[in-house]
Amino acid sequence: MENKSHALIAGMFALLLGVAALLALVWLRGNEDNLREYVVVTKQNIGGLNPQAQVRYRGIRVGKVTDIRLDPEDPSNILITIAVADDIPLTRGSVAKLAYQGVTGIAHILLLDSGKDRQPLVAEHGKLPRIAMIPSLLEELGDSGSATLRQVQEVMVAANALLNEENRRRFSATLANLESASGSMKPAVENLNATLIQMRKLLDDQNVRNLSKASGEIGPLLTDTRLLIGKMQAATDKLDLAIGDASAGGTSALMPRLNELAADFSTTSRQLSRVLRLLEDSPQGLVFGVPATSPGPGEAGFSGGER
Repeated sequence: MENKSHALIAGMFALLLGVAALLALVWLRGNEDNLREYVVVTKQNIGGLNPQAQVRYRGIRVGKVTDIRLDPEDPSNILITIAVADDIPLTRGSVAKLAYQGVTGIAHILLLDSGKDRQPLVAEHGKLPRIAMIPSLLEELGDSGSATLRQVQEVMVAANALLNEENRRRFSATLANLESASGSMKPAVENLNATLIQMRKLLDDQNVRNLSKASGEIGPLLTDTRLLIGKMQAATDKLDLAIGDASAGGTSALMPRLNELAADFSTTSRQLSRVLRLLEDSPQGLVFGVPATSPGPGEAGFSGGER
């Protein structure tokens, strides 16, 4: 009786196990029916990516890698077949990128939408739709690092060629010349500073006032000079008139006129001599004005001095 009970239990267990396996197959078949296959094409290194690796769309797990092989038409290409849920909106602008998960370094496919073409991605000519793979962040850093190292190497080669022995000698000679030139310029700079100090003293407030006063006195001095020259011209005209008059009246009046002209000429000459003497004694009077005369005996400020 007990043997029959154990057999019944074993049979029921086997039956339930078979039903569970059948349901699992149906469920898995249903999931596979909801998947759609695509081919990711790349020329880059895909180290760390294996079949059954995850496929993510904007970080969400949407499928898996089913196959990895070389392109028989172009061996430089690697074809990665992926199965993705059919409700994922992949377009012609979709791209793939090789990403790594956490610190384990397990690679997976990351699908992104570049937004360049919004048309749905469908099969053409009986072939699976293809998605291009763009370089990953690590590859971009590696490429940029390699390019940077090449540029640094080129710079070092150029610097080595520039700083050869001959150029170093020239550079040393140039530095020596600059040092010598700077040493010779120091006295010139000091003289320039001294000159600027003298100019500052010369153009102080008092001298500027004297210059303004002198500029005001030059005008009357020039006016007096023009009057003197006019008087001399008038005297000369009178002399020419007297000499040119041939009549008796003119001849009889010649001497008084000559005396008058001589007196005018003498007065004018004395005035002109006074102006010339003033300019000869103190030529700076044209700029700083006529110097004040020293006070005489009995005047304020007079001092006897040495005799």
